[in-house]
Amino acid sequence: MKRFHVHAHVEDLPASIRFYSKLFAAEPTRVERDYAKWMLDDPRVNFAISTRGGKPGVDHLGIQTDTEGELAELKDRARAADMALLDEGEASCCYARSDKYWLTDPQGIAWEQFRTLGDIPVYGEKPAVETTASACCAQPAPQGKPVGIVVKPSSSCC
Repeated sequence: MKRFHVHAHVEDLPASIRFYSKLFAAEPTRVERDYAKWMLDDPRVNFAISTRGGKPGVDHLGIQTDTEGELAELKDRARAADMALLDEGEASCCYARSDKYWLTDPQGIAWEQFRTLGDIPVYGEKPAVETTASACCAQPAPQGKPVGIVVKPSSSCC
């Protein structure tokens, strides 16, 4: 089953944790000095906040899958629609190890499609794919580019 994902930058993490905990009627499932995440079932969403990045607001959206097959289905759908995508493969970000790729909508909003493989004790590690900035939780994207990543057209990528 898939889960909607939202990652937002905040300036005051403790105040934001209090606000969202009341809003969701749930405590975060993970809290770090610069990050918090709620894995909600109603609505089914992975909602994360962090103090890393640019101005406060939504950094990126995404779809988290439970299985490798679901992630492959989403990737096949994107390729069939001739969407440009950046396949990071296995990446470490946001205190997790994931298999992921990125898309960008026509307005320049980054979409992360991923499957979490496990937790890690650090926010991130050196990415498998060299980028101009961290794909996860970086500065706002210019038109047509996901969060600091140059995405090649799908016909020449991967």
